[in-house]
Amino acid sequence: MAYLNVDVVSAEESIFSGEAKFVALPGESGELGILPGHTPLISRIRPGTVKVVLADGSEVNIFVAGGILEIQPGAVTVLSDTAIRAEDLDEAKALEARKRAEEALRNTKDKADIAVVEAELAMLAAQAAAARRLSQVRRSH
Repeated sequence: MAYLNVDVVSAEESIFSGEAKFVALPGESGELGILPGHTPLISRIRPGTVKVVLADGSEVNIFVAGGILEIQPGAVTVLSDTAIRAEDLDEAKALEARKRAEEALRNTKDKADIAVVEAELAMLAAQAAAARRLSQVRRSH
């Protein structure tokens, strides 16, 4: 069976590097599913979960705060400023950070600052949603 070499990299470190038989992630225009032999592609990705299905059928889930996807023959690379393994996600911390960002948004008047805080809010909302979904999946297994 053919496999993909998958690399998920954050600004700080390599989060995942290995072989997979399938990758799913939130592309700019919708969900992308990537199998070996996929057409080469470069795309932006939205905040959400990258699901990597390994050769043995097990899954690795990684939250990304958006970024860039590159697909080459036999290889998938995800570059994101922030990438967090699912087991390290904390819904409560994400919700608390979201509350702080909402408070900052209420207290700022500068349009550039508003744009930065709104982007952070979108990322934190996606992170909390990913943590919630992944904890529900863990409980159902």
